[in-house]
Amino acid sequence: MASATVPKTCKVVTAETIAKGLLADVKQDLLKLQETRSTPPTLVAFLANDDPAARTYAEYSKKTCEENGFKFDLRTVDKDNLEEEIIETNRDDNVDGMMVYYPVFPNNPPHDKYVRETVALSKDVEGMRHTYLQNMYHNIRFLDPPDNRLKSILPCTPLAVVKILEYLQIYNPILASGNRLFGKTITVINRSEVNGRPLAALLANDGATVYSVDVTGVQLFTRGQGIKKARHQVEDKEGWELKDCLPLSDVVIGGVPSENFKVPTELIREGAACINFASYKNFDGPAIKEKAAFYVPSVGKVTIAVLLRNLVRLIGNRQAMATSESKSATAQVEQ
Repeated sequence: MASATVPKTCKVVTAETIAKGLLADVKQDLLKLQETRSTPPTLVAFLANDDPAARTYAEYSKKTCEENGFKFDLRTVDKDNLEEEIIETNRDDNVDGMMVYYPVFPNNPPHDKYVRETVALSKDVEGMRHTYLQNMYHNIRFLDPPDNRLKSILPCTPLAVVKILEYLQIYNPILASGNRLFGKTITVINRSEVNGRPLAALLANDGATVYSVDVTGVQLFTRGQGIKKARHQVEDKEGWELKDCLPLSDVVIGGVPSENFKVPTELIREGAACINFASYKNFDGPAIKEKAAFYVPSVGKVTIAVLLRNLVRLIGNRQAMATSESKSATAQVEQ
């Protein structure tokens, strides 16, 4: 029986529920990989900050990895030694993927960006290298067009939100791929280079009208005219604030890293889908359950499932490259 405080129209969906389906797919992909290798895939994670949320995330990542047939190697390092540790791990053929818990240098964001670029492209399980981000923003899905053998990696948390929206059937499977958010208006409250901006771009590239909100104001992300438009368009909405976006939105996504911020429930459209990807609760739980059709209070477990999905794709890319190189070498010998 539903709680008296939660109307039947509101469905609270946990990240664990959504992650189960993704992890089942990852397991199937892993079984195929194990036909050609004897050791489990290895993910190395570097912890170089004192953030308790990062430690919790690392502990759950380890648990999920080991439950699903992956090896998780958490390495706590001094931030001043992090670059050398990453370079050494890039050379280690026993490591399949690598991630870093950010921010490492909270007062120096360019240094964090430098650290992200230090991770080898073939081991960047988070999809944060410039090549991957450039492909994402330009809506390019492969690293090697036109052959299209090597899949480009998408950032984990933005992709996790996309998978949540697919689970909630916000994406319309009847429409053509690349247009399945057509007619949907979405507000993303966060425009960080790691999460908010990539998420807005992904959603716009899939056909949504996206209002990207941060302390500097509002930007409108759209795909532009025509389903084959390669890249989303961005427009500054002069004079707009969060209060102007919320009443228009079918989906509201909160990602503000502050315990003091709450999305104004009274401005949210009745029956909207609300998703929180911040480490703090951006929505008033009891109040949002009276207003929303769907409420997803956290995304962390989906993010970890996507992390493993990305790891499997990285391994697949390396196997595809090895096969291609072998065929090329054989062809040269025959010539």
